[in-house]
Parts: sequence; C-alpha cells; structure tokens
Amino acid sequence: MRRLLISMITILIICLSLAFGINYLNRSQGFTGDNTLTIYNWGDYIEPELLAKFEEETGYKVSYETFDSNEAMYTKINQGGTSYDIAVPSEYMIDKMIEEDMLLELDHSKIEGLDYIGDRFLDLNFDEGNRYSIPYFWGTLGIVYNDKFIEEEPNSWNDLWNEEYRHKLMLIDGAREVMGIGLQSQGYSLNERDPGLLRKVAENLKLLTPNIKAIVADEIKMYMIQEEAAIAVTFSGEASEMLWENEHLHYVIPEEGTNLWFDNIVIPKIAQNVEGAYAFINFMLDPENAAINADYVGYSTPNEAAIELMDPEIVEDENFYPSDEAVSHMEVYENLGSELLGIYNDLFLEVKMFRN
Repeated sequence: MRRLLISMITILIICLSLAFGINYLNRSQGFTGDNTLTIYNWGDYIEPELLAKFEEETGYKVSYETFDSNEAMYTKINQGGTSYDIAVPSEYMIDKMIEEDMLLELDHSKIEGLDYIGDRFLDLNFDEGNRYSIPYFWGTLGIVYNDKFIEEEPNSWNDLWNEEYRHKLMLIDGAREVMGIGLQSQGYSLNERDPGLLRKVAENLKLLTPNIKAIVADEIKMYMIQEEAAIAVTFSGEASEMLWENEHLHYVIPEEGTNLWFDNIVIPKIAQNVEGAYAFINFMLDPENAAINADYVGYSTPNEAAIELMDPEIVEDENFYPSDEAVSHMEVYENLGSELLGIYNDLFLEVKMFRN
C-alpha cells in the first residue's frame, strides 16, 4: 500500500512538473491565454508580414489557422474545440451564426477606423448596423479565360455550355457557386427556394459536365497560370493574381449578373482574448495596413482610405472594383436555412458524381 502511495505521489509530481514546464515555456515565448490571439481565416487571405507587424506593434502573439469553406469554419467553431478570437466568414454564414447566437455583439466604442469603410459595405441585410461584423474583403464570381486558346470572349454564363470548351473548363468547387451559375444562366435568383426548380437547374448542369476538366478550389489558380486549362470559373481575387502572372488571361463578369460576396471579421462567443480581437480589427482597419493586405491578397478592399493608397490601375478596373450601377445587378447569397442548403449540397453532389 505504501509503495502504491509513493508511486501515485511520484506521478503527481511529474505531472505537475510537466505542466509547470509547459506553462513556463509558453510564457517565456510569449504564448499565454492573455496575449495569444487565435485567428481563423481563409487560406492565403492575409499578407504574412502584417501578422508580424501586428505582433510587434501590439505585443500579442498570433496563432493562425485556415479553413477552405464557410461550412468547415462553422462546424469547427460550433464544436468549440478551439477558442478562436477572430474568424472571417461570408455574409450568409454571418447571418446563420448571428441567428444561432455564436457571435459576440461588438462594442463600437472600442473600434477605430470604421469610418474608413465605404457606405455600401455597411449596414447590410445580413448584419444591420454592423452589430457583429466588420468588412474585410469583397468581390465577385466570374469567368477567367486564356486568349491563346479562346478567341471570342465569353460574356454569359450560358457560354460555358459551348461545345468548343469540351474538357477545357475548370469549375469552382462550391455548391452555392455552381448551382448559382445554373440558376443565373436561366434567369433565376441565386437564392431560389423551390426544390423542383433547383432539380431542373441541376439537370441542366449535368449537360455541362462534358466541358468540365476538373472541379477544384485553389488549384484553379495554378492550372490557369500554367495554361493547363483554357477557361475557368473563379473568384475575383483569385483571378486578379492569375492575370498578374499571365498576360493572356482575362476576367469577365457575365452579363446575367453574378454573386456579390462579402467576407467580414467577427469575434466568436468562444473567444478567450476579446481585447486582442479588437486590437486586430483596429489594426486591419488602418488604411495603410488595409492597402498592403489588398495588394497582396488581390481581393477588393471596402476601405476607401486604403484605395487612395493603391495603384490606380488596379482600383479603376471595373472587373475588380465594379461601379455602383454594376453592383446593383449583382446578388448577395442569403442564409437559406439548413434544410434548403442541404438540397443545394445534395444536387451539387449529384452533378459532381454524374461527371464521373
């Protein structure tokens, strides 16, 4: 019995020593609960040097993780395994997270620089009064094509069904995006709620599959730059980088209109470093930092003061900074609810499986 007691005490001492050592190491490197900021963002969606600059200016240490879809981000935050202090969801997911009480209501007295954001990016339907979110980037979905392989510019979603694009099309891997192409090509809303009509659209999308070379995400950038595909559907920021790398590439917003999307910064309710989160929001609202970030990422910034610091050739390109008139013909994704979103996902999966 005495030996057992001694063994238990020894194990306890070892565990306490390890815990103390880990805690000491974390503190010696600056990683404590109070000064670590845990950020959850899309991949390649911030200039890395800005994270170093933020750490240097504020004293916070950044732990940075990435996700590849709003749904993946939502699931992980909802599970609560990691206490993210900052996340960057899109508009329809922000709406859903507000509805499910997953976000911290912002204290605007702690936010500096919101007045730099253009009026058309504030007080939107998914977050009236910006009570829960701060604009980060925005953009569109469109068509990228290579003029070495395609002579006539595709200016409609319906052009994607053209037989000359057989096995040449790279399609973005997203249910809302692909179903949206099918909907807008037939004159319907991106937020269609009729299951019968959605099935009809999916059947038409199956007729597109002979033209599809691959359905992928980030890989589209590499394929198009290296000229392994002639045409693709992608987001405006990704297209911007492609055009920078290959002069034969062009970006087109289809005449039927497209998705106008917004990614905003939020503070999840599971956050452990709320003060650090406010510091990060204010840091990213600074025009100089916002301009540096937009130059690196390639997406459109809502920060009007940052735009004044950027290359005029970039911000005057209406494919990437469309006019108010052009924007008026675009549509924002709405939160469709879990049941209807499940139908979108199931039909998209059918389209993907059909091509196999």
